[in-house]
Amino acid sequence: MNVDALQPEVQALGELLRARGQRLVAAESCTGGLIAAACTAVAGSSDWFERGFVTYSNEAKTELLGVPADTVARHGAVSEAVVRAMAAGALAHAHAQWAVAVTGIAGPGGGSPAKPVGTVWLAWAHGDEVNAERLQLAGDRSAVRRQTVEIALQRLAQALRR
Repeated sequence: MNVDALQPEVQALGELLRARGQRLVAAESCTGGLIAAACTAVAGSSDWFERGFVTYSNEAKTELLGVPADTVARHGAVSEAVVRAMAAGALAHAHAQWAVAVTGIAGPGGGSPAKPVGTVWLAWAHGDEVNAERLQLAGDRSAVRRQTVEIALQRLAQALRR
């Protein structure tokens, strides 16, 4: 994925955060750090991007973000409960006011009838408010990951404009 193609969206997001004097943390599973890469590809992002967590395994979600292991066991890694806990955990483990978290099944394997390939849970958080959205994306692994990053950046910008 060419993160440079997202520079206009990332610059706009950065301007919104900078204007508020606030920072962003990312907690990523299926995107493997692509949100952080897109953010840090923009010059000056150190003003508003605080850190990124790549928590690809269930253990990483628990150890780095404090996602309860029983939540992962009960709901599965690709679930609303887990992505909400990831966003809240990212805020708790960073010096940022905003968090974005993603977990999903990018494919080509790993899907099930209940959670087919392309299922992604996205969350964004500010303070005690955590919002989550289930996405059902089409395309190959690369397309699912790219769309996830794009939508995550869009949702953050929309939330910041409110």
